Amino acid sequence: MNSPVIRTKISSYMTVNDYNECVSTHADGVYRFILKHVSDEAFAKDIVQESFEKLWIKLDEVAATKAKSYLFTTAYHKMIDYIRKNKRITSMDSVSIIEPSNRIDYSDLSEVLNEGLGRLPEVQRSVVLLRDYEGYSYDEIAQITELTTSQVKVYIYRGRLALRKYIGKMEAVI
Repeated sequence: MNSPVIRTKISSYMTVNDYNECVSTHADGVYRFILKHVSDEAFAKDIVQESFEKLWIKLDEVAATKAKSYLFTTAYHKMIDYIRKNKRITSMDSVSIIEPSNRIDYSDLSEVLNEGLGRLPEVQRSVVLLRDYEGYSYDEIAQITELTTSQVKVYIYRGRLALRKYIGKMEAVI
């Protein structure tokens, strides 16, 4: 006779300690990501809180190793809902004409970049921020934004190209 094999499942789902560590580690990153999109501190804080609340509710369903991705995905979708609700979203295929910022008397690159990011279409801004500010891979960005990896690469390329045109010559900014 064959004896039944008893398998024990080792839980890789989050514990309360994992959750607390996740809050400490990722709250600022999620907040910065949302704030760069909406420029509304109160709303950005609300999105972060709602995202962590959703993670808390799904504590026994989310693996600790996937918590960061889960948080950014949740925050991204809540932000998109907010933008759609306020009718500020642009078409993903829309082309934004950005005029160069070649002011000789200006030297704050960070502010010029933020201004340029603010002029990008929403989807381009999101993927550029996730890639260049948060360090996500193309596949992770595709999962968060529900785009294909090819679309992500195209939007990142277009966003970077638009930023390059907006900034103009580096000598004019520095």
